[in-house]
Amino acid sequence: MTKDTRTYEAAGVSLTTADAVVERLRAAVESTGATGFGRFAGLFPLDEHRFLAASTDSVGSKLMLHRRAGTLRWGGMDLAAHCIDDVLCSGAEPLFLLDYIAAAHVDLEQVAELVEGAAEVCRAAGCALIGGETAELPGVYRDQELDFAGTCVGIVERDRVIDGSRCASGDVVVGFPSSGLHTNGFSLVRTLEEIDPAFLAPHRLYLDDVHELRAHADVKALAHVTGGGILGNLSRVLPDGVQAHIDWDAWERPPVFDWLADRGVAEEEARRVFNLGIGMCAVVPEAPAGAIVIGALE
Repeated sequence: MTKDTRTYEAAGVSLTTADAVVERLRAAVESTGATGFGRFAGLFPLDEHRFLAASTDSVGSKLMLHRRAGTLRWGGMDLAAHCIDDVLCSGAEPLFLLDYIAAAHVDLEQVAELVEGAAEVCRAAGCALIGGETAELPGVYRDQELDFAGTCVGIVERDRVIDGSRCASGDVVVGFPSSGLHTNGFSLVRTLEEIDPAFLAPHRLYLDDVHELRAHADVKALAHVTGGGILGNLSRVLPDGVQAHIDWDAWERPPVFDWLADRGVAEEEARRVFNLGIGMCAVVPEAPAGAIVIGALE
């Protein structure tokens, strides 16, 4: 793959198609009474005072690298943190997680590593891992490879919901550092040279960070920086006519992003695909002391 084709699209993943899928399915989903479609978690009215918030995701092709590097426990941590962080973006507290493991042929040790890793993060988040499904599907999955997905459900009081609707020009964007690549962009990463196992560090859990920020600031929006980068994910929670301006030099990037640049991933593509060292963003009227301010709304 030449330097000018080191893109997510050339690696086989289209963010444009992903956006189109959301829009194509919106009418069908919302016809069922669902709210929050296209955001990080959907909301279901539990009663007059509370919503359930739910989100489903997977570890994706990073799991292939975890298996080869012997870090499948990190893969389990990736899944739990990713799903819980999505639910946090609605203002909810995580209640429980369900997982799904599938392979052509199930390996007990691999399954145990994944589930134990997920359980470690769930314990830290006060989130119960209540069950799931393990499936053997020869002919569907490649030999030796496996898939790991999950659903997190949380709960939020109606007057504590965070939905971005109050965001306005002049608000500031604060960022929380990532542990590296987290769980996105690995279809592109895998087309490059062999990756240092240290760059497979598990997805960071932002529960304590969000709690701390909400104790000191009026949090109007939260954006989990997954596929689509910082701007792509902030746009999911901002009102029409409001956009974020990011100062890309406001924080120090983890070494893995220099590694990507050295292998031909252009800055524009990196901003579009990766978190670049900021794994969660929050929009607040005024940043509390010590916060990393990475931009503002206009």
